[in-house]
Amino acid sequence: MIVSLFFWGGCVETGGQTPREVDTVKSEDLKGFEKATFAGGCFWCMEPPFENLDGVKEVISGYSGGEEKDPTYEEVSSGRTGHLEAVQVIYDPEIVTYSQLLDVFWRQIDPTDPGGQFVDRGSQYKTAVFYHNEQQKIEAERSKERIGKEGWFDKPIATGIAPFKNFYPAEDYHQGFYKKNPGRYKSYRLGSGRDQFAKKTWTEGRKSAASNMYVCEVPSDADLRKKLSPEQYRITRENGTEHPFDNEYWDNKSDGIYVDVVSGEPLFSSGDKFDSGSGWPSFSRPLDPENLVEREDDSHGMKRTEVRSRNADSHLGHLFPDGPKPTGLRYCINSASLRFIPVENMEREGYGEYLKLFTSGVKTD
Repeated sequence: MIVSLFFWGGCVETGGQTPREVDTVKSEDLKGFEKATFAGGCFWCMEPPFENLDGVKEVISGYSGGEEKDPTYEEVSSGRTGHLEAVQVIYDPEIVTYSQLLDVFWRQIDPTDPGGQFVDRGSQYKTAVFYHNEQQKIEAERSKERIGKEGWFDKPIATGIAPFKNFYPAEDYHQGFYKKNPGRYKSYRLGSGRDQFAKKTWTEGRKSAASNMYVCEVPSDADLRKKLSPEQYRITRENGTEHPFDNEYWDNKSDGIYVDVVSGEPLFSSGDKFDSGSGWPSFSRPLDPENLVEREDDSHGMKRTEVRSRNADSHLGHLFPDGPKPTGLRYCINSASLRFIPVENMEREGYGEYLKLFTSGVKTD
């Protein structure tokens, strides 16, 4: 990290310590947890975004992908070991999905840079996703393809997708560096250019020309408790279910769109809403499938498909294969997860692009 010495030395710090053992979490403590391994440049900067996620047990900084066993930081920083600086995320897939981890990963990096990340140059700072199983490989490749098509970048995606081979935790002084040395960490991060790139690329509420995927900053849990009603919080954050026929939108017949109550990401249109007789708002299709995530749900002794919003990770409801033609689908959604925007307010609230779905010529002041 020679270039970044100007900014308090970047990730450089010599402590004369040897790497820790490969697994810092005991195997008996990993029951129900899975591992994900990402290389995103300086590992100091890759710990906080994952550690702040619900469902993440631990994030470990280390070295991955090379052939040399038990490398030191000095050896890896020489660029001769083949290892990349990486983080290993220990997570509960019942709370946070691998797909969601991938979304967080992409938003921390410049995936078009083949020679490093931001101020840090060299092969050890290249980006990569190291998949641990076939399902992770499929999701990583699909995610990389989607990022490339969405129009966020004007250069090809250079991030590698490779099978996981090894992971050697970095020296202890690197672990949780942003908490141990907050002043130096903030100085390095500010000078690295990482945050400036992220702000420019993933601006709040920005949608690409090739996709309607909505991106915004999700409030902290403390702020959500203040923003949402107890019922909205229970349903969106604790996977609750409201009473049928006793909720805000089950019989709403007005024209407009339904957005996520947390993030505002557009989810459904009144044009696809139908009376399913269930007592909950029901839709035959989403406005854009990219804004939804589907998960298997085995709770309550049933096998169902849960539907969540991609950006805010709000629990919305469930998907059933008994809807009307042509889709044959029924998105059974909790009203408390939604906010309805009448067609006359859509332009004013920033959803003007969806007015084309309504041909009644409504005046929007």
